[in-house]
Amino acid sequence: MSAPGHSDHLAAFRHVGDTGVRIPIGPFLVRLRSDVPGVANYVRHLYADFAVDGMNGERDGAHFDIAIVATRGVRRWWRPQANLTINDARPFLPLPANLGGALFEWGMNWCVGNRALTWVAVHAAVVERHGRALIMSAESGAGKSTLCAALTFGGWRLFSDEFALVDPREGTIRPMPRPISLKDGSIEVIRARAPHAIFGPEGIDIEDQRFTHVRPPVESVTRANEPAPPGCVLFPRYAAGRPTRLERVPKAQALVRLVDQSFNYNNVGAAGYLAVADLVRRSDCFELEYSDLDDVIGRLDELVLH
Repeated sequence: MSAPGHSDHLAAFRHVGDTGVRIPIGPFLVRLRSDVPGVANYVRHLYADFAVDGMNGERDGAHFDIAIVATRGVRRWWRPQANLTINDARPFLPLPANLGGALFEWGMNWCVGNRALTWVAVHAAVVERHGRALIMSAESGAGKSTLCAALTFGGWRLFSDEFALVDPREGTIRPMPRPISLKDGSIEVIRARAPHAIFGPEGIDIEDQRFTHVRPPVESVTRANEPAPPGCVLFPRYAAGRPTRLERVPKAQALVRLVDQSFNYNNVGAAGYLAVADLVRRSDCFELEYSDLDDVIGRLDELVLH
């Protein structure tokens, strides 16, 4: 594969529209093809630090074969749409063509949640510091990705803002750094905190929320083959105007909540459940309520040192 920053690496992105490119994303190799305007620019902008290769048309060597294809006929000109195909399956209905770049991210979420059977995929943001993984599991809208982005651009290593990939054999968490998804007011919060961060285009998603994605730091990308043991499990929730509250959660309760957020542990089998149980056993588990990012980041820095 071409090294990031090399002219051959940058030139590889031109193949998005024909034979496709192969992108290593954590433990996965992904082939991406698209004739939808804007998709090539999207991946060039947000995946510039990944070791991207051009391909010669073959699927071999890629775990997921993702195609984002423009709808034909009158839809090509009137309210153009994009179709997502993954390994010859179509998991979603067509979406507006201007969501083509984001459709790649949403397609990757579907792939990991449904087809990544080597790991248990827990819906959680994960960052690492001092050799310990901090796993943050919460429902959509709780502020998980905002906190993940603030930590990432505050010196923590990004694993993922979507999944904790738990290795059932080793008990470690595998990194899968990708662009971080931000919505509505979180966009301005992170722009102000990380003025040098590189943001993708803004759009309106199918839930009528404003969104964008932020390029992961280059160090997180280059260290994507370095797993970490679990250290802490957090269940965060943003509460405007409230002081930071960090309270221990009984491990039995934490296990139930993490299992509920695990997409595929049933498919992995008994080893999947045991992997999540072992993760909880080895972690300190807390409920977190916060509104002040500076205060909570300071508290979490102290937490992982103990």
